[in-house]
Amino acid sequence: MSTFDKVKHQAQQLAGRAKEATGRATGNRDMKDAGKRDRLEGEAKESGQDMKDRAAGAAEDIKDKLRGDQSGEQRGDQGGNREGGEDRR
Repeated sequence: MSTFDKVKHQAQQLAGRAKEATGRATGNRDMKDAGKRDRLEGEAKESGQDMKDRAAGAAEDIKDKLRGDQSGEQRGDQGGNREGGEDRR
């Protein structure tokens, strides 16, 4: 997640907490509920972005492993020997 998005989502959560507290202190149920919605929305956005980032990282890991396997096959085909000098035969 970009740093800007992370800060934006955390700011939304903080603003929501402040509204909740103000609503609670003043007895304004509408403000309290609006704050709770803001806080939960910020948490949901941040969680969604975190999952998206983890999925992208996992996809990159898989790509890297596949690239590594392909280069390993090419090395084995060219030399005919495994690491340590053993024949494949």
